[in-house]
Amino acid sequence: MTTETHTPAAPYGTPEAPRIAVRGEARLEVDPEIARIGITVSARGTDRRTALEDLTRRNTAALELVKAYGDAVEKLETGAFSITPELTRKGRGEHIRAYHGRVHLTAELADFTSLGELTTRLSDLDLTRVDGPWWALRPTSPVYGQARTHAVREAVVRAREYAEALGTHLVALLELADEGAEQAAPMPMAHGMRMAAYGGAGDAAESAPALDLEPQRQTVYAHVNARFTMAPPQL
Repeated sequence: MTTETHTPAAPYGTPEAPRIAVRGEARLEVDPEIARIGITVSARGTDRRTALEDLTRRNTAALELVKAYGDAVEKLETGAFSITPELTRKGRGEHIRAYHGRVHLTAELADFTSLGELTTRLSDLDLTRVDGPWWALRPTSPVYGQARTHAVREAVVRAREYAEALGTHLVALLELADEGAEQAAPMPMAHGMRMAAYGGAGDAAESAPALDLEPQRQTVYAHVNARFTMAPPQL
């Protein structure tokens, strides 16, 4: 009967198979692929029904305006809705003075040519506020893969330079650990614009000129850790 014994691999290599551990990094700056804007439609009425009717009418006008841009708008979503009574103290009790209604919309555009015109036209609507834009890449953007590829290549180049400095060469890859790729600045922190319009629909004699918006370039990072074995150097 024979007993086989397995010698665990040395965690830091051996003189016969030295290891090299390196970190590969990549940083790419690219143009954004999409822009998001937030739209808040408001209404105020002395009674609940009036506030709801005005809010419904203004919400419909905002939706129709955004949808009129067709394929330039990739996504249009309705977020929070609220109708809130405004209380005032009268005598010993509280009475409802008015009702305030709000609807929040989010629009995502890939056509930046239409973005400036749309935001201006939206802000011309009665009691409508526009926030943004927030520039971003799509989650499926190939840029993330390109950044990871650059990080891996840098890790190989760095490890090879270490080996060559010792007068030897790389033999095999032992491990490649992906630390992920992420945007340098999350979307909410991206520089954008903020505008608000609270006038009546007839306040402007003519449409305001479209805003000239300059897309903010996006920075994508990727990091990898890699371990290689190399031929024993002659020290």
